[in-house]
Amino acid sequence: MITFGPGGTPEPQAVRGGFLDTTASLNAFLSGVERRAFRIAQFALRNPDDALDAVQDAMLQLAKRYAGRPQGEWPPLFYRILQSRIRDCQRRRVVRNRFLSFFGGQREAEDDPPDPIEAASDPAGREPSEQVAQNAAMVALNTALHALPGRQREAFVLRILEGLDVADTAKSMGCSEGSVKTHLSRAVHSLRQSLGEHWS
Repeated sequence: MITFGPGGTPEPQAVRGGFLDTTASLNAFLSGVERRAFRIAQFALRNPDDALDAVQDAMLQLAKRYAGRPQGEWPPLFYRILQSRIRDCQRRRVVRNRFLSFFGGQREAEDDPPDPIEAASDPAGREPSEQVAQNAAMVALNTALHALPGRQREAFVLRILEGLDVADTAKSMGCSEGSVKTHLSRAVHSLRQSLGEHWS
């Protein structure tokens, strides 16, 4: 069990002084929800290490950002943070799957990323020659991405690799949705030319 002092600093014992009551209450709250939170995270992520990371990060963020809020607000805040951390972990998995599946098939629309869960194959089931080809493709993609103009690269990363929709990508880039589609279309066109045989 992690204990936290004022400002969210992990400490082995509660801090002595004026913040003792809040610190002790926060640590008691976190101790009480830790096991239940871990079960929630493990059920969602199906990996104990990822689940533990999500829970500990949520605990740290609650302590850093909301220790001074009324205690009655801690439960909904904590579980909101935990769900956010779970989604972050799931998104990282999606990104990894996008890399694995990126060369697996042609998209019907350039501004519509593939579903990585459906498209990704199991790395453990690949033949060695397939794995070598996949690794070579990833190196080629990385090189081609770095050669793109900045805005095209940004649109491609946010839309295809991060999986943001057009509206959220536009907000992130500070441009119109039409501009996002234009940048992405140009990026895809350039990548197809650069990657050649790697783009199947």
